[in-house]
Amino acid sequence: MNIVRNCLVSALFLLSFGTVCGENVEKQPVDFVNPYMGNISHLLVPTFPTVHLPHGMLRVIPERGDYTGGLLHGLPLIVTSHRGRSAFNLSPYQGRSEGIAPVLSYSYDQEKLKPYYYEVYLDDQETEVRYAPSHQSAIYRIKYTQSNMPVYLILNSHDGEMKVEGNKVRGVQNLGNNTRVYLYLEIEQMPLQAGRWKENAIDGSSKVAQGRDAYVVLYYGDRPQTLNLRYGISFISEEQAEKNVRRELDDYNVEALAGKGYDLWNEALSKIKVEGKSETDKTVFYTSLYRCFERPVCISEDGRYFSAYDGQVHEDGGKPFYTDDWLWDTYRAAHPLRVLIDPERETDIIRSFLTMTDQSKEGWMPTFPGVTGDSRGMNCNHGVATVIDAYRKGLRGFDLEKAYLACKKGIEEKTLIPWSGAPAGWLDEFYKKNGYIPALSPGEKETVPNVGPFEKRQPIAVTLGTSYDQWCLSRIAEALGKAEEAAYYLKCSYNYRNVFNAETGFFHPKDKDGKFIEPFDYRFSGGMGARDYYDENNAWIYRWDVQHNIADLVNLMGGKEAFVKNLDQMFVEPLGKSKYEFYAQLPDHTGNVGQFSMANEPSLHIPYLYNYAGQPWKTQKRIRALLKQWFRNDLMGVPGDEDGGGMSAFVAFSMMGFYPVTPGMPAYIIGSPAFERATLDLGGGKYFEIEAVNCSDENKYIQSATLNGRNWDKSWFSHDDIKAGGKLVLLMGNRPNRNWGIASPPPSAAQE
Repeated sequence: MNIVRNCLVSALFLLSFGTVCGENVEKQPVDFVNPYMGNISHLLVPTFPTVHLPHGMLRVIPERGDYTGGLLHGLPLIVTSHRGRSAFNLSPYQGRSEGIAPVLSYSYDQEKLKPYYYEVYLDDQETEVRYAPSHQSAIYRIKYTQSNMPVYLILNSHDGEMKVEGNKVRGVQNLGNNTRVYLYLEIEQMPLQAGRWKENAIDGSSKVAQGRDAYVVLYYGDRPQTLNLRYGISFISEEQAEKNVRRELDDYNVEALAGKGYDLWNEALSKIKVEGKSETDKTVFYTSLYRCFERPVCISEDGRYFSAYDGQVHEDGGKPFYTDDWLWDTYRAAHPLRVLIDPERETDIIRSFLTMTDQSKEGWMPTFPGVTGDSRGMNCNHGVATVIDAYRKGLRGFDLEKAYLACKKGIEEKTLIPWSGAPAGWLDEFYKKNGYIPALSPGEKETVPNVGPFEKRQPIAVTLGTSYDQWCLSRIAEALGKAEEAAYYLKCSYNYRNVFNAETGFFHPKDKDGKFIEPFDYRFSGGMGARDYYDENNAWIYRWDVQHNIADLVNLMGGKEAFVKNLDQMFVEPLGKSKYEFYAQLPDHTGNVGQFSMANEPSLHIPYLYNYAGQPWKTQKRIRALLKQWFRNDLMGVPGDEDGGGMSAFVAFSMMGFYPVTPGMPAYIIGSPAFERATLDLGGGKYFEIEAVNCSDENKYIQSATLNGRNWDKSWFSHDDIKAGGKLVLLMGNRPNRNWGIASPPPSAAQE
């Protein structure tokens, strides 16, 4: 690895590593990562080319309104939340003083970006920029090339304070909820002048700027030159930001720092090694895996961290503290993936969630924990799924009793109203009594406080999601020996039945009197994003949102034949409107295959459901088609809002050939691997290998299988089957084997 890194440093960032240092060098996993994949969105939020170390506190994204826009808005210093804007900006400038502003916009070209490095040419300014990050610090090298032009550096805080003294700049920005981010920056070269910008000049007597867009300016003379900058960030203090620089950086060598980042990324990505003929498939796979390391971020600094949950700085006790995780998205696949390849970190993350509950006055399990606290985003309380999934797969480094109480409080004491952190109220009492969230009839006025005018009640989404959460809670209670509570929450986990319309086979909203809302259109009823009844997706997607009890859903729909027929129909059901009209109402419901939406997380498990109804070959066919159609190595290669690992973990699992349909159930559902071989490093010298013999684009169907040397005729395997390491061998062919994998369906709550 050192040879590869040294070659990298000496011939930095050729787009191909094929002939670096005069010899052939085998491409490493990080060499396949393309952070630009998906940077142009199909409709809503694109992916962002994030430069950072795995789970590092310091993340930066080129500041531009849109990938196609052609302008950079300053140079970033830290992004404090997934897809947020930079807290501080750095603007290099050569030119007349009239051109100075808090943040400058640049025309640019020759941008090169890797997970560990950024390079860009500011063409109007004729300025070359190179950048590399560490965990809490980073280095910029800025080369000014214009002759006889003044050289300036501008440093900005969007809302806070900047102060300059000689070649050092300190700053703070307010982030909300009494949370601040601090900056310490030093330039290797001493400026000729520095201070606050006032009346079109540097006021050398005033070293501090405060308020909105507070900025200071440093002047370096009127000649071409190169400036080297290093800086640290902190959520604790300016002094800690300086300590972070001193701890991580010995010099201003951007290439050497990039080389260290290269090694760290290879170490992380090499937890899974894939083998196959297609470099494009490897690019899609490792790019997806890279996105699974963006969140959550470790914010421990020298054994301390700031917590927005109580506004205090705490000792971390030798256990790193993590935050910035949107659990509605990531519980489905990102957390289960980390259980397999990074269980120690997953344990620390869950422990961090529990620490947040201790520090908050309510003691509720978080749902959208961030640097500034829990935003209580989306709906339901899926942190409970991360707890039971980890526990049932063998992780023991957290207090399960404490987790149970925190999850129980979040479900029982906090309202189930979406996007709300209010205490439980009338709707919650109705759910406890009747087993569903009541819907409003079209035109009926909302009277319940805390229900937002845009997000609405989302009664079906909340009823189904809470049923699942209560199943997860029942499994924790059972593990703790709380038999009575386990039985109670297991009974609650069947509440989805209360809104199932047996005549139509859909989950159908009911009013408070128990009557189905009529008339009803399963594609379009529900207003913007179908939020009057569902959430972001329509009834066709939520038809399958019973992750914990698919076997019961099969029975509700009339058996396996009817279940498969309904699944088939979803993939061919017309939009029912023009694309313009459909997406105007359902903008999150992109990546369509019929009514199926590849672009939103509630859909991710659906293609695997054929396995539960005795036709796993249809899962094999559908998974391969979806991966090929929607996940590609190009700028539009991601179909929807990727959510920082939420969707990318689906791609990583699916390309390896299996998927955790039910987090909390220690089982994996087999799909169709895209690689001839994938090897997961489970830690402790244990490896799980998937070998797909004769795998190709055409050979997508499983003919036979062995697991750990035994004939395997099930379309799933348990975590126990692989936890000590093992090998799954799949013989692939170009025609379905309709008899393989039907020996026993995957487990569901009804069968436990």
